[in-house]
Amino acid sequence: MRRAGASLRAIGRVLNRPASTIKREIDARSEERKYQPYSAQRAWTASRARPKRSKLSEESRLRSFVQEKLSVRWSPGQISHTLLKEFPDDESMRVSPETIYQALYLQARGGLKREVAAALRTGRTRRKPHKQPDQRTSRFVDEMVMISERPPEVQDRAVPGHWEGDLIVGPGSASAIVTLVERCTRYVLLGHLPGGHTAEEVRDVLTALIGTLPEHLRGSLTWDQGTEMAAHKQFSIATGVPVYFCDPHSPWQRGSNENTNGLLRQYFPKSTDLRPYGREDLEHVAQELNGRPRKTLDWDTPAERLRDLLTVT
Repeated sequence: MRRAGASLRAIGRVLNRPASTIKREIDARSEERKYQPYSAQRAWTASRARPKRSKLSEESRLRSFVQEKLSVRWSPGQISHTLLKEFPDDESMRVSPETIYQALYLQARGGLKREVAAALRTGRTRRKPHKQPDQRTSRFVDEMVMISERPPEVQDRAVPGHWEGDLIVGPGSASAIVTLVERCTRYVLLGHLPGGHTAEEVRDVLTALIGTLPEHLRGSLTWDQGTEMAAHKQFSIATGVPVYFCDPHSPWQRGSNENTNGLLRQYFPKSTDLRPYGREDLEHVAQELNGRPRKTLDWDTPAERLRDLLTVT
């Protein structure tokens, strides 16, 4: 392309490189202003990184120091920085935390004894890959629709009929209560799960709860990524209600539901066995919560706000 008279930018676009990179290559590998591709290739081949043995692959003073500190449960970072302090003028006593980790996890390359890996605080002898959020494997067979795709009117609570949901679980996960909170009115619905909270059980209870609502209050449901929602697609088909999933470790994305679950702990403290509480008990608790005035509702009650919605034609 250079001989054909192409510009640096044109060459860069074809090779997906900046024009400055093309210029440096040409300047460095030209003779009498002519680019020498074959000598450039030979120079690049000679400059490639050669496989080299790890600093910790053979017996040495450095390796002994690292092993000694690992045996008393020092972290690789602590070892690396202590070497700088204890041997400030000895360049042979230098090793990065990453080199220590590689020596522990990649036994063939590193050479440190496998027993030493037990000194790591994680207790793992294999390295755990850190995937980006968009690379994580989906938890469910049916693809989740994330909260970022939820319509704007749901976010700003402008339209009623959008619900947040979660479970309150008893000790040993032997029993649970489904909690639903309407985002606009803070109205609460409770569902009874006396025998467990499998995906099918949660699906059936949610379907029954949503079935008690008029059509214009069946907007959407927002839930976390708990395995109890594995049957979310079946729920949506049965009710016509789409399910949106929160990001991992983001309880504030269901703030109304989190707040309501805190209120429910007044009735069901943690470690309370939920099995003795029947459907009538839950209806009584829900009525009390829905009858409380709320500051966020200008001291109206959720029941009053829902009543107003139901009377709208």
